Amino acid sequence: MLIRLIYVSKAVDAQTGTLTDSILRKAHAWNTQNAITGVLCEGQGVFLQALEGERGAVTRLYARIAADPRHTALELIHCESISARRYGQWSMARVSLSDVDPQSKIVWPEFDPYSASGAQVMARIDELIAGGQPVPAPSI
Repeated sequence: MLIRLIYVSKAVDAQTGTLTDSILRKAHAWNTQNAITGVLCEGQGVFLQALEGERGAVTRLYARIAADPRHTALELIHCESISARRYGQWSMARVSLSDVDPQSKIVWPEFDPYSASGAQVMARIDELIAGGQPVPAPSI
């Protein structure tokens, strides 16, 4: 059974390119081995991530993410069974909020992922992908 899981968290330290690249390299390796796909939206101290794959694999990954000390205030926003992947082209893509056109309607501070519904968060992720430049995870 395929599922999609979306969570939000806050970075403990500054979100640097080095930190994000490290996260993405590990995600690429793990996700490729476990047939997980998804997208990580990050910036302004927030991580917003969608994960897709077999339920057991995604559940194990979420447990690893929950134990990661690089972030706090982790909240599961949405989890659903799916028949097809929405982000299947990426083992883990990244959309940096700084890549999003500041003149567009996508304004991060007006969006609170902690109080939004799962459908609203997924719509926002899709807006971020459309307005930004998704970058595939770097290989190890």
